[in-house]
Amino acid sequence: MRICLDYQPAVAQGAGIGRYTRMLARGLLPALAPEESLRLFFCDFRRKAPPDPVPGAEARAFRLLPGAVMQKLWTKLGAPAFDRFSGPADVFHFTNFVARPVRRGRVAVSIHDMSFERFPEFAEARNRAYLHANVARTVERADAVITDSEFSRREIEELLPASRGKVHATALGISPDFRPAPPERVAEVRAKLGLERPFLLDVGTVEPRKNLPFLVDFWERLAPEGFDLVVAGAPGWRCEPIFARFAEAERRFPGRLHYVRYVPDGLLDALYTAASLFAIPSFYEGFGFPPLEAMACGAPVLSSDGGSLPEVLGGAAEIVRGFDADEWAAAALRLLREDPAARAERAIAGRAHAASFTWERCARETLAVYRSLV
Repeated sequence: MRICLDYQPAVAQGAGIGRYTRMLARGLLPALAPEESLRLFFCDFRRKAPPDPVPGAEARAFRLLPGAVMQKLWTKLGAPAFDRFSGPADVFHFTNFVARPVRRGRVAVSIHDMSFERFPEFAEARNRAYLHANVARTVERADAVITDSEFSRREIEELLPASRGKVHATALGISPDFRPAPPERVAEVRAKLGLERPFLLDVGTVEPRKNLPFLVDFWERLAPEGFDLVVAGAPGWRCEPIFARFAEAERRFPGRLHYVRYVPDGLLDALYTAASLFAIPSFYEGFGFPPLEAMACGAPVLSSDGGSLPEVLGGAAEIVRGFDADEWAAAALRLLREDPAARAERAIAGRAHAASFTWERCARETLAVYRSLV
């Protein structure tokens, strides 16, 4: 079986779907049978991509036109055929919601979640219009749909009837680098970020879907108890009102809300380890890497029931339904004031749960989908 992976997201994006595509490719290669092969195809008009992104896999770069131009041709015209440039394959896997036209071969597509339909107010208008126009058509012609959770599988089948019977959930993985950091590295990240007091932590893009103003609301009830708040993540779409809320809280509690646009290289695990509590009040998550990474580093997790979070985090997290600031503050205080033995037991359970999410398992389950198509 010849597999062709659309590697464009891995070339164009550092996180999110780019990370998924990179880690999937690395996991697939050692899982292949001797008669199976993996090709990575991507557009590299500016010749900036590594020539051998996954050693052992065949890399094929298209350099005549930019990737954005090719995407417009595929979207508007449905041509030229993807395999005209990528070469033939038995299975083509498109990892970023929308499949491209192919002349021969079976097609798998990753649809990571349906947030653009469930919560259109949280999606950038152009991106939502693109997905709304193209995902349904993709599902109709795809042979298999791959998604990140059972929650998303059920939601895709509910919202896109043409997908029923061909959606497969393959849970994602987290890096084994996430584990409790030694005390000297925890001290280093505290010193670099000026974190002198115990703190609550949230990690992720600053955007409306993350419900960060509510995070500030309930944290303000905890600030008088001596707890700071750290929000780490790059600015995203419609972030201005969120930063205005941060500024308001900073005026009330000077020096207590710490916004970190970029965590210093190699110190994210230490930041998770240093946190007294990881809090994620998102309205919706199709999977949710940061709370699992925090668990892997031993931090207790307080989470909303948004999207797939209850499924992914399981019993290892404290789940709060609804958004009552007093209720969240009370739940946070219970976790923050746990006795050392209970906190240690919770950390062990969280690490064990997070350890079950590996890219090797994701790759094996994805390869099983490919094999079922041929």
